[in-house]
Amino acid sequence: KVLIDVPRSDLAEELAQSQTKVQVLQDTLQQVLDRREEERQSRQLLELYLEALKNEDSILSKAGESETVPRGEMDVVDTGTSRTGPSAQTALSDQILAALKEKPAPELCLDSQDLELVLKEDTEALASALRWDKQKADALQQACEQELSKRLQQVQALHSLRSTSKGKKTLP
Repeated sequence: KVLIDVPRSDLAEELAQSQTKVQVLQDTLQQVLDRREEERQSRQLLELYLEALKNEDSILSKAGESETVPRGEMDVVDTGTSRTGPSAQTALSDQILAALKEKPAPELCLDSQDLELVLKEDTEALASALRWDKQKADALQQACEQELSKRLQQVQALHSLRSTSKGKKTLP
């Protein structure tokens, strides 16, 4: 960092090199620093992601243990029968529905599994449950699909970065 901050002419004089070579040296040093910072941020992001996955798994396992489903609702979900109209059942929890109604960009507030549930939901049933028109519910599902796709791309990029950085560590 110090070598990058030193004026080019002073460094060139001290190293007995041309200013062009010193510029190349400083540019290379800056690139190395930038790459290290990107790797640090990627590792930090991956650690946060893995921690979030652990937290999500523990929350889901606790919720799965304590959640009991009344027999009538289970029949609707298990058999795939659906009712239309204002009383249509959805597989979405009240918490997810509340987030969808209240948040300006709910796709950013939901975890990936909730986004998948919203995508699997019938558009008409979702619109009915939220008391929205079908177009607004469809737009919400599209936004959820884009967010889920973006998250998947980020995870794939992190895995790629991690495998790349592991490969570089083994080199001399």
